[in-house]
Amino acid sequence: MKNQAEQTYEIMEVCLLAGKIMLQSGGETYRVEDTMMRMAASFGIERSHSYVTPTGIIFSADGTEPTKTKLIRISERSTDLEKVALVNSISRRISEGQMTPEEAMEQLKELDGLDLSFPFKVQIAAASLASGCFMIMFNGGWNDFIPAMISGGIGYLSFVRFHRFVPIKFFSEFLASFIIGLISFIFIKIGFGHQLDKIIIGSVMTLVPGLLVTNAIRDLMAGHLIAGLSKGAEAFLTAFAIGAGIAFVVSFL
Repeated sequence: MKNQAEQTYEIMEVCLLAGKIMLQSGGETYRVEDTMMRMAASFGIERSHSYVTPTGIIFSADGTEPTKTKLIRISERSTDLEKVALVNSISRRISEGQMTPEEAMEQLKELDGLDLSFPFKVQIAAASLASGCFMIMFNGGWNDFIPAMISGGIGYLSFVRFHRFVPIKFFSEFLASFIIGLISFIFIKIGFGHQLDKIIIGSVMTLVPGLLVTNAIRDLMAGHLIAGLSKGAEAFLTAFAIGAGIAFVVSFL
């Protein structure tokens, strides 16, 4: 009985770590729950239950008496879909019987400690290029391409830097959008830019919570109402912060 309980605890730790990595990396709520339950079933726990919200995971297993339940807190969330894909790959190998709980835990711990994001300079370059391209997509002129690139790149750089000092996304996004609006206004005043609205729209697109909106809609459609509404509220706050920063510039300059 003691060995069975220890094995159940080990399997629960594996499932919780996999769910934590996926949720912190931008995975959908229903996908996290399904992956955890499939992994548990592959390891011999046929009756398991998972309840996932954007800020926590509750997982229980009926492998022992009384039923064991564990809770972990999710405090940081980002976007790293490569980690989500790698966890799914580990889950498929577990389902095929190719991994033991010990091997799965080792690989998941290694994956959890990895930083698979692009180098910071590459992120800034991509944000700059995307800002210019979005400006063109919204019917802007090519003579505003470089101003949009510069303001978008500086705005994204500001967001990352501010977020390191003030770990509250609302204020980081507000300050970043304020800087974008200010730089765009300066470009118009000195004659380097021509269409203020198009430059601003293209520049703030790198801050828009596209993944949050998509996941919120998918979770709502899958029946996860609490997770869908909370992600939708987070996306609304981000959009409000961006709009408030731009409105502050437009109103006072």
